[in-house]
Amino acid sequence: MSRKTFGIVGCGFLGNIVADAYMMGLLEDYALIGVSGIPLEAAVSTSVKCDCACCADVDALLAMKPDYIVETASVECVRTHAVKILESGVNLVVVSIGAFADLDFYEKAKAAAVRGGAKIHLASGAIGGFDVLQTISLMAKAQNLAETSGIETHTGCRGFIPTPVWNDSLLTEQKTVFTGNAMQAIATFPRRVNVAVATSLATTGPEITNVIMHSVPNWQGDDHKITAEIDGVKAVVDIYSRTSAIAGWSVVALLRNLASPVCFF
Repeated sequence: MSRKTFGIVGCGFLGNIVADAYMMGLLEDYALIGVSGIPLEAAVSTSVKCDCACCADVDALLAMKPDYIVETASVECVRTHAVKILESGVNLVVVSIGAFADLDFYEKAKAAAVRGGAKIHLASGAIGGFDVLQTISLMAKAQNLAETSGIETHTGCRGFIPTPVWNDSLLTEQKTVFTGNAMQAIATFPRRVNVAVATSLATTGPEITNVIMHSVPNWQGDDHKITAEIDGVKAVVDIYSRTSAIAGWSVVALLRNLASPVCFF
């Protein structure tokens, strides 16, 4: 059986986790045919390491007709390129799920996937548990049950410096800096909402999913506790990660699952 081909958009920390996993033989069912990224020097370095093409932009990578494009770049990259990638019939693996906080864009991307006969694969990133979250939501819908869902995050204080909630007291005091729904979190923290958006898409939607964010002095990494509950069933997913590396590795796990004769939903 011939190997599936893929390309990577974004050659920073996360993109190189995927590239390194490929070089380690962990994606043996795939051939990495090209990479693209900004700055170009980063893409050149990754392409040399992996002995694949260095593409000047996403269009050049798309012209190589890969089966999959893996996005490890940015929300802006997804918003700019997702529709044309999907309309071209190329499957898209997305790390920057925050792009789909815009539900109109989310619908456009889904429609483009239908037109192109492609799939959008949302990498589990720093949370995981999409399977059980979706299962509970399906049970709620099928049985007309009320569902509650939410995410509670503890993260280092300095991550809030470029946001409206920042003040110097966060350097020394643990504080709850946000309580609201996912839609409000998206408006307040437009660059820190991949996890909240992913949770809301897998469960009750951004207007209903509750979000609580805590700022912790001297804390490294993120701890995300996600809860979904209906009458008789409750699921809690709690994941701590000191760095964002788990997001890159979730892409590797997703690709392996897609190629495996046994799929873990």
